[in-house]
Amino acid sequence: HKTAPQTVSLLNDYTGFKVLAPFSIYSNSGNRYKIKISSNICQNQKRFLATSNITQVESMKRLQGKVAVVTASTDGIGFSIAKRLAQDGCNVVISSRKQNNVDKAVMELRKENLNVLGLKCHVAEAQDRKHLFDETMKKFGKINILISNAATNPAVGGVLDCDEKVWDKIFDVNVKSSYLLAKEALPFLRKEKNSSIIFVSSIAGYDAFGLLGAYSVSKTALIGLTKAAAKDLAPEGIRVNCLAPGIIKTKFSKALYEDEAANEQALSKIPLGRLGQPEEMAGIISFLVSDDASYITGETIVAAGGMA
Repeated sequence: HKTAPQTVSLLNDYTGFKVLAPFSIYSNSGNRYKIKISSNICQNQKRFLATSNITQVESMKRLQGKVAVVTASTDGIGFSIAKRLAQDGCNVVISSRKQNNVDKAVMELRKENLNVLGLKCHVAEAQDRKHLFDETMKKFGKINILISNAATNPAVGGVLDCDEKVWDKIFDVNVKSSYLLAKEALPFLRKEKNSSIIFVSSIAGYDAFGLLGAYSVSKTALIGLTKAAAKDLAPEGIRVNCLAPGIIKTKFSKALYEDEAANEQALSKIPLGRLGQPEEMAGIISFLVSDDASYITGETIVAAGGMA
């Protein structure tokens, strides 16, 4: 079930059946529902009966009450992450460089009664990052989770063919801004228990894409940043992890899946035989920032359909 039922009716024809209540069940979306049951044993028929008028269901979302800041979250993987975290109980701050994109994303999420705040933020700009955290604190009073998802790739070509200005832009957005976001979020994350930072890298960080040379190197750098930051922050109970998506069906990969030949070539490298979906990345993030992943830090999860 996507939502918790208000009542549950159970009828079991078991002899000697014993019930210990309350107990919990999990839905496909990861929500946990606590079921409180009163039982009535019919001696003649030896049946256990739990009727709807004496059963109470309490929804317990695993990220309930936490506050998450997700950058570049009005489209693609970032939007799916923001949506999933909100569905799992988070108060979510979404952001983008363009205000109209922010407004559209906020409207879509609020239609689903999700608690979100939308802010314009260019992650490479210091004043925008400060505004992002200041407004989050004004609205929600705390920050538990930072998801650094923003990235750019303004050029196509081999790594040594990259212009210096283009190289600097790629690293300013993809690496430096992730480092600065984490550093600037730390004072807030330190105030909360079980805080978490996630950097979004790429399978290209392990196996460079030939025409995305500089971009690939920047994604490798994020894997290193994850390892270093995780060691530094582990004594404080702050976990740092990384997601390395494969080829996901977003605007970024549009040139691949809209061209038949390019699509066939891409699929030939993916053992699962299909492109990934943004929602599949979001589920991994929700797990990594939850208490279910409380013993995981410094790791990069590759979600690439089997690509090496």
